[in-house]
Amino acid sequence: MATTGNQNINAKLVLLGDVGAGKSSLVLRFVKGQFVEFQESTIGAAFFSQTLAVNDATVKFEIWDTAGQERYHSLAPMYYRGAAAAIIVYDISNQVRKVSDAQNLMHAIPL
Repeated sequence: MATTGNQNINAKLVLLGDVGAGKSSLVLRFVKGQFVEFQESTIGAAFFSQTLAVNDATVKFEIWDTAGQERYHSLAPMYYRGAAAAIIVYDISNQVRKVSDAQNLMHAIPL
């Protein structure tokens, strides 16, 4: 996260979670104000940005929406690099499995 004297802040965010958890739907809602219930699966990762005024600062969120498929999990550490925050998304309709998956993701994130 970079800050300059005029209160411009860049914050890299990474969205993590299983396939179909709703990561892309959440980020599209935040960035474009649209909710897409049936979103195609992300391949690799998708990048979005959104700028907001927060108190006396302008914050530019650089958002990486990662793919949830198992075959892309080896790429995840590349997206963590330089991130100010990670958001773990899971589908509440299968809580036992999804909470376990979310906990595994949480432990994989370098602090």
